[in-house]
Amino acid sequence: MTTTIDRKTPDHSASEGLSTGRGFTTWFRKHLVWIALGTLLAGLVTFLAINSVSGATDSRRLSARNPAPDGAMAVAQILGRHGVSVTPTDTFEDTLEALAAKEESTVLLYDPQGFLDHSQLEEITAAADRVVVVAPRLRTLNGLDRGFGPGGVVPEGTQVTEPGCDQEDAKAAGRVSAQGSVFSGSVVCYAIREDGPGLYAASADGRIVVLGSRELMDNQHLATEGNAALALRTLGTSADLVWYIPGLGDISATDSNPTLNELAPRWLAFAGPWLGLVALLAIAWRGRRMGPLVFEPLPVVVKAAETAEGRARLYQDSRAVGRAAENLRAGTLSRLARHFNLGADATTEAILDATARHVALAATEVRSVLIDFRPQSEGQLVQWAQQIERLEQEATAP
Repeated sequence: MTTTIDRKTPDHSASEGLSTGRGFTTWFRKHLVWIALGTLLAGLVTFLAINSVSGATDSRRLSARNPAPDGAMAVAQILGRHGVSVTPTDTFEDTLEALAAKEESTVLLYDPQGFLDHSQLEEITAAADRVVVVAPRLRTLNGLDRGFGPGGVVPEGTQVTEPGCDQEDAKAAGRVSAQGSVFSGSVVCYAIREDGPGLYAASADGRIVVLGSRELMDNQHLATEGNAALALRTLGTSADLVWYIPGLGDISATDSNPTLNELAPRWLAFAGPWLGLVALLAIAWRGRRMGPLVFEPLPVVVKAAETAEGRARLYQDSRAVGRAAENLRAGTLSRLARHFNLGADATTEAILDATARHVALAATEVRSVLIDFRPQSEGQLVQWAQQIERLEQEATAP
């Protein structure tokens, strides 16, 4: 008889899966540092790639490469689609080079900090066929030298402003909605009052245009009323537009604060020494000696009543009720002690006992009137002074 014994075959697949999982965990823990470094490097490469793609953007206000609400990328792109070549520049030298390479071009100048001086503004004005200045400071406005002047700001709460002029671009754009500064010039549009300064000011020949508000062309307010039409017509007159926003590098090396001598008027150079000479003569006149001092004794007699009255008025002016009461009390006790021959070293108790024996009052009542009572006002002080005076007269009466 043959006996068959069945033996189970071991499950190699389960053991292999378990060993594989344990091996991966061991390998991951062993190379954890390198995995972390590789992940960090991959993230850095990804960031640099994204940053290089988006590096064309600019965060500066009213920049042609800024897509933010305060930027002006929308105007630049619209002008580009309509055949205007927009060239953003960041330095004064690049701006002059861009203008030299183009025969007829328009320059948009936005200098909110007033970096450019008078000579630089003259060079740009001479090199460009047309210059559009946005929200200029007083220094920039004076450098244009075309009869422009500041005129205040748009009143708060003004929703829209009508053109109010015969300028072609303003009439075509219609009313606009913007807050900002207003300026005077040969041609003024969008005035805040009749025959007053406006948001749009231009020279007589039309080569210089001043826009008083950034809201006329920024991304946030471009679609409001006729803002887009005014901005596009003002900047799109030439086939080439140089978009210039100055920076710190454009500050002239010779641009420094004027000294005190430069600020002072010319006549001060003559008046200063003359005033100094007059001052010296006045000092010599008033400061010279009039001879030796002479001490001359003057006999002065001041009555005791006047002295007492003077001190009393001082106490009254300073409202020193307590100090006046103490002086009255001390004077009364001193006179009573002298009257009763108690001596200079007599105590208060001895004076009170001697006084009580000569008046029709008990010692406690004399103490309450003469010692214990403390007046708090001028009225109480007067009444108390009259009481101690009657008490003294009664005690010293023969």
